[in-house]
Amino acid sequence: METLKDNPNKISENSAIIEGLYKAFAVGDIPAVLGGMDSNIVWNEAEGNAYADGNPYKGPEAVLNGVFARIGEEHEYFNLKDIVLHEMSNDKVLATLRYDGKFKNGKAYDAQAAHLWSLKDGKVVSFQQYVDTKKLHEAMAK
Repeated sequence: METLKDNPNKISENSAIIEGLYKAFAVGDIPAVLGGMDSNIVWNEAEGNAYADGNPYKGPEAVLNGVFARIGEEHEYFNLKDIVLHEMSNDKVLATLRYDGKFKNGKAYDAQAAHLWSLKDGKVVSFQQYVDTKKLHEAMAK
């Protein structure tokens, strides 16, 4: 097993990959985001999130159709803000952030969130979302 002592830049490389994915998402470059995923990625939305109905999403196409497309269809806007990356061991990166969104029903929200990313060979192999699902549910309600 490779350790930080063996390769002290390993976690920084992982953080740079995740930072690049957030930047791509911010400008709507979804193909670049999907390209950062392993073909067998396992993606989980937070329990209680409406998009968790497809958990676990397996593969980039499942994430595209089950999460990203639904966000686009249901939102006037959806932005990630105040993103802070926390370097972790075992090829994991934790991101703390906020969701700044507005559903097409006119209800806006600002919700605290965290994303736990796991990488292998420069690709994301798993993703776990944690979010204030109560705020999302209240904003989603008609």
